[in-house]
Amino acid sequence: MFVFASSQAVAESSLPSIIDYKSSHHPTVAKNGMVVSRQYLASRVGRDILKKGGSAVDATIATGFALSVVLPVAGNIGGGGFMLVHDAESGETIAIDYREKAPAKAHKDMYLDSEGNVDRQKARFSYLSVGVPGTVAGFELAHKKYGKLPWKDLVEPAIRLAEDGFVMNWDLASKLEQRRTHLSQSEATKKAYYKKDGSSYQLGELFVQKDLAWSLKQIQAHGAKAFYHGEVGKKIIAAMERHGGIISMQDLKDYQPKVREAVKGTYRGYDIVAMPLPSSGGLHIIQMLNVLEHFPLADFGANTAKTIHLMAEAMKYAYADRSKHLGDSDFYDAPVEWLISKEYGAKIAKRIRLDTVTPSTEIQPGTPVAPESPETTQISVVDQWGNAVSNTYTLNYSFGSGLVAEGTGILLNNEMDDFSAKPGAPNGYGLIGGEANAIEAYKRPLSSMTPVMVFKDGQLKLLTGSPGGSRIITAVLQILVNVIDHDMNIASATHSPRFHHQWLPDVLFVEPELNQDTVELLQNMGYKVKRSGTIGATQSIQIEDYIYGSADPRRPNAEAAGF
Repeated sequence: MFVFASSQAVAESSLPSIIDYKSSHHPTVAKNGMVVSRQYLASRVGRDILKKGGSAVDATIATGFALSVVLPVAGNIGGGGFMLVHDAESGETIAIDYREKAPAKAHKDMYLDSEGNVDRQKARFSYLSVGVPGTVAGFELAHKKYGKLPWKDLVEPAIRLAEDGFVMNWDLASKLEQRRTHLSQSEATKKAYYKKDGSSYQLGELFVQKDLAWSLKQIQAHGAKAFYHGEVGKKIIAAMERHGGIISMQDLKDYQPKVREAVKGTYRGYDIVAMPLPSSGGLHIIQMLNVLEHFPLADFGANTAKTIHLMAEAMKYAYADRSKHLGDSDFYDAPVEWLISKEYGAKIAKRIRLDTVTPSTEIQPGTPVAPESPETTQISVVDQWGNAVSNTYTLNYSFGSGLVAEGTGILLNNEMDDFSAKPGAPNGYGLIGGEANAIEAYKRPLSSMTPVMVFKDGQLKLLTGSPGGSRIITAVLQILVNVIDHDMNIASATHSPRFHHQWLPDVLFVEPELNQDTVELLQNMGYKVKRSGTIGATQSIQIEDYIYGSADPRRPNAEAAGF
């Protein structure tokens, strides 16, 4: 059980001022609890739940439902995700897998055309691209195990935001305009996100979502049953039948989230706890840290050419292994222990040379010696009793499939694209997959979502996660290295320029802020360097004397809200 009353609450008047230093390298500070998310309205919903005596899980659920209203690009009840939960009293950290599943009628070749090529439209933007959603079931499971406040109290703020509306902000208004074509493929989506005359909502206008409010009320009154057995589910299945989807009511009824054992590793005296399969991120974070442990990154400095080179080499080996060895562990016997072993990390480290780039063509997936959109979103929470949640959930692409089930206001995911539609063919993020991640009925697709917690001597020190598709894993890795190796506070670690390599294509992507001299040194070493957009959007909490929250400035409207 969570700890709920082991410490006396500190009066707000006795706390230091909580200032949001969004443009500085100072974190937001709190004494009792902290919620960090991509959207300030949702962060404040979660903070208020903590102030009412809710647990970290309560605050995560309330924030998650609120994000489904105010951040429809990624916040969702029509998608799925992963939740790491740390129980301060027992010291246990568990993993809740509420990833979407393939429906019963899914099969290996469902996206191949008559010539055997992948039909991208069918795989990404049709009702066939939708996996059986897991968010509502996952939230309910977490609440039953670790919740303190009544379920209805956690859904109510999201209902109010949907029914009464909220002021349209620049970020959402611009994304709705940018994605107009994507979101206009169905009348239900147009009804949900544009005015009756088809025009866009403008900055400062009130944005109301009555159908979504109805769905949330059903979920508030009946819990997950409303979504998987009841009126909400019936409307989703009606949309499936109307538009050629294959999810059935039986698929909804059969969906179950799973409690899994977290994967664990060590790095320079810290314990790393992360999400297991079907998250590839947790395994590869540990794998890459096992490699980097052999090099004195602190001596080489943060974001120097030498440090970036070493990290990029480790990244390439991890993504090569991802392409072959990983899939849903309920269906495929992945070589997990080998991948995260210190021995394998040492073997890779010996192949890396300080002054030489290894071409991706020379890196192949390892041989075991023993028997995923930029628009994902992260919620990090710590409550006043020391319980914590690192939760990453997603619709996959921005606004998912772009399809709203009529009468529900619920955007549906397009997570089926995270499977390997054809072994060797890249998905929407350029990731290569093999037979281990082939489409199969009831299977969960491989994911890059990487909620992580870091402990020192049994005490929780850091929790983080990120959106970013294939770049999630490398963004999270850089937060850990910045804090552990380079002794940065969590805000400085967040603000530091990022880079990314995923083996194929053989390109080192770097953010625009990375020093040009460093870029030239990397190019002279032999890297093909490409300036990219922002990499990830981490939402992190560091725990020392106080609770320090850092909302990534790479995405507008993020906030660390504490008390």
